[in-house]
Amino acid sequence: MPRARTRPGTPRGTTAPALRARIRRAAVRIDAATPPGRDRAVDALRACAILGVVLGHWLVTALVADGTALRAASPLGHMPWLAPVSWVFQTLAVFFLVGGHVATKGLASARARGTSYGAWLRARLARLFGPVAAVLGVWTVAAAGLLLTGASFVTVHTVVKLALSPLWFLLVFAALTAATPLLTRLNPLWPLAVVLHVDLVRFGLGGPAWLGWVNLAAGWLVPYTLGAAWTRGELERPRAGWALLAGGAVATALLVACAGYPASMVGVPGAAVSNLNPPTLAAVTFGLAQCGLALLLRERLRRAVRRPVPWAAVALVNLSAMTLFLWHQTAMMATTATALAAGRLPGLHTVPDGTAWVAARLLWLPVFALALAVCWAAFHGFEQRRARRARTAGPSRVVRVGRASDSAAGEAVRRA
Repeated sequence: MPRARTRPGTPRGTTAPALRARIRRAAVRIDAATPPGRDRAVDALRACAILGVVLGHWLVTALVADGTALRAASPLGHMPWLAPVSWVFQTLAVFFLVGGHVATKGLASARARGTSYGAWLRARLARLFGPVAAVLGVWTVAAAGLLLTGASFVTVHTVVKLALSPLWFLLVFAALTAATPLLTRLNPLWPLAVVLHVDLVRFGLGGPAWLGWVNLAAGWLVPYTLGAAWTRGELERPRAGWALLAGGAVATALLVACAGYPASMVGVPGAAVSNLNPPTLAAVTFGLAQCGLALLLRERLRRAVRRPVPWAAVALVNLSAMTLFLWHQTAMMATTATALAAGRLPGLHTVPDGTAWVAARLLWLPVFALALAVCWAAFHGFEQRRARRARTAGPSRVVRVGRASDSAAGEAVRRA
């Protein structure tokens, strides 16, 4: 009888069908450990938002080798026709929508259990900032090492700024989370009006540029308070999603075509105006369209993740959401710096000024993903430490029907 063949990279004695069967069994255990009443569409939207941010940064951020220094660049500056890429992968509004929904629902549940606001907030912030210490520690050492070994200040400034840029999001998200009791009934039209007036003064009346930073809070308040409205049941009907999608898309198109806003929904180095830094009215209206689409896709997502394997993939992304978010830029820069020893490689160190660069960059994405997997293996424990403490503090509510790792994943999707 012929012996089963193993694929390269497969452990000896484990066939590909057997490996697939193990994966499916693990997925079934994760599926069984998920509470029946959990809205899986929420987790699917969060996973899509995180992966959108990761892929977006990998596609539109370039580090160009300029002599002895690395400088940041963007293909959007050389090829404006690529702006639609930013429409697909700039998914922060969806993350704030989900965050507002989960925080509002979680706070109400905590109050029903008798948990104080302080205890609830500490638990929420611990999940956000637990993995940050590792990022800051690694990059403090890395920056000092680069400077001591003769790297130019321009290079160190560029890589550290890119590596730590995700932290601005955490600060804004943490502030909105802390203010959740004040925001649960806030109509999204109020922060939208603030954004509108700030842009009117800033761009229409020649106001100071610093005024735009008011929108850093007001702009992301719009999707966050939409999430609270979702929790209140005000966005359940399809017409709410269609109104947001159509209204946001039309408003954004008019702002870009008639008011001079950039078509790109991410910042472009050297551009006079950025839609994201700080958020502009165009970024907020675009976010409304994204939120509308997300609401319309909820039922399809629920059906898609009813199956164990897709749900396990979504659960595991949520389990490592902060690790992926905090380390994806580091993975890209580590790949870029390491490969520089081989010379200026297309799509990695060259100026992003043509379709050849785009084609080469697409080929580098699996390498970035591999580097991110290494970062995940090294640092995801910082994100899971809280879950382990919770499980060892008392009897777990997860049915232990498999290995400890499967139970951990079940616990993670329960508490996310």
